[in-house]
Amino acid sequence: MRKNQILGLAAILLVAGIFCGFIKKQKAAKWKTGVALYSFNKFSFEESLNKADSAGAKYVESFFFHNLGKDFNGHSIPNLTDEEIAKMKSMISAKGLQMKSLYAANGKTPKEWEANFIFAKKMGLEFLNCEPERKDWDLIDSLAGKYQLKIAIHEHGKGLSYYWHPDSVIAAMKGHPNIKACADLGHWVRSGLDPVKCLQMLKGNVIAVHVKDLDVANNLKANDVVVGTGVLDYPAIIKELNRQNFSGIAYVEREANWEHNMGDVKAALGYLEKVNK
Repeated sequence: MRKNQILGLAAILLVAGIFCGFIKKQKAAKWKTGVALYSFNKFSFEESLNKADSAGAKYVESFFFHNLGKDFNGHSIPNLTDEEIAKMKSMISAKGLQMKSLYAANGKTPKEWEANFIFAKKMGLEFLNCEPERKDWDLIDSLAGKYQLKIAIHEHGKGLSYYWHPDSVIAAMKGHPNIKACADLGHWVRSGLDPVKCLQMLKGNVIAVHVKDLDVANNLKANDVVVGTGVLDYPAIIKELNRQNFSGIAYVEREANWEHNMGDVKAALGYLEKVNK
């Protein structure tokens, strides 16, 4: 009897140990939050970093048409000199921030596309967020493999983007192992789609999320509101992301109150942290 009790206790401890290890693994895989610097597009690159830092962000995503300011001699991404790239990296690290991605322009030629990848590699990025033309799928998948990066296909609203529905993103990913998805939750809802169902369609392929909220669904002219105050069901969205073991970056993207929206971004980041416990 005593022997059986000891064996039973050992079995319980073993299961408990495995469970604790599983929990730790799950916590280690918790996804990251940041801000899309497009939220601060009225300001220079350095000013936008200051705002991201003040909002409590850890990760930032830049965008190719950002007016970077006087520090970059009128140059734009990706056409920066090595010195300007070094300056950009220094500005980011000085704030304790990390930049892992860029919303990139579509290249008109293979050379222009490759310039995006060269810039990304020099910056230490992990993926490019973009909306490529169908004819460029093979090219960018090949370039992504060459430079050891990923492509995250982003979507805008119905009628504004070929990728408004996940079906088109799935088509782009087929046969292209380096093409993944960036889920813009707000644009799905603008187009009358259910973001949870869209995420389910893209299961295992979402490497980034653009987080926003709207005052009404199924309306391309819906107004952007502070995350957590609109129609998007974020508890359900976060539950689905966690069910998929999403370990990418969720970028808050505030598209209103342009001159004074740092507090809105901070509130959104706090809301995500609160809901994702």
